[in-house]
Amino acid sequence: MPAPLSIIIPTLNAAPLLAATTAALMEGVEMGLVRELVISDGGSTDETAEAARELGAVWVSGPASRGGQLARGAQAASAPWLLFLHADTHLAPGWAEAGLTHMNRNPEKAACFRLAFRSEASAARRVAGWANWRTRALGLPYGDQGLLLSRAQYDRVGGYPDQPLMEDVAIARALKDRLVMLPVEARTSAARYEAEGWVRRGARNLGTLLRYRMGADPERLARRYHSTD
Repeated sequence: MPAPLSIIIPTLNAAPLLAATTAALMEGVEMGLVRELVISDGGSTDETAEAARELGAVWVSGPASRGGQLARGAQAASAPWLLFLHADTHLAPGWAEAGLTHMNRNPEKAACFRLAFRSEASAARRVAGWANWRTRALGLPYGDQGLLLSRAQYDRVGGYPDQPLMEDVAIARALKDRLVMLPVEARTSAARYEAEGWVRRGARNLGTLLRYRMGADPERLARRYHSTD
């Protein structure tokens, strides 16, 4: 039978990141789980396209917008299951077995991974702990935690909206209580937190989430969010 999983990674000048991110995915290839890698690019000016070709990935390009890129990647994918993953997130060993178990036992639910940062700072553990509590209690994982779900479920909830920020919150809210967290880490980059400060970055993320939940325009939020990156 054809492998059941398409992995979709949105990129924007992500050439230096893809080697390590995709190396962590090889256990899924070796298990026969992964059918294809889809790179959905937002107008990179570095060697991202060349890196994607070397990986044998399906290449999709369009305007830079995280939600739009994820949606275009899903449209190009051919497998019955989809895994959306950020370009700077490394799945820990055991992700493929955990993912396959979920696919077989809970096909009606989506899944994400447990957040961790590639940092030894104590603040990294606190921020990750908050994110994992938010996932369990509110069903609102960060996009950094990945999202695994069937094509049927993705289509049923309307997929990712074409918006530059909070697309992860939008699809999580559409999924409502049909989302579980797998017991394997998604280890993401801590670079933005380390550059800005853990407390400041965490507070800005929380403030952005609250403004979005109160109805703020995602385009305006994105401009404000990235203006201090």
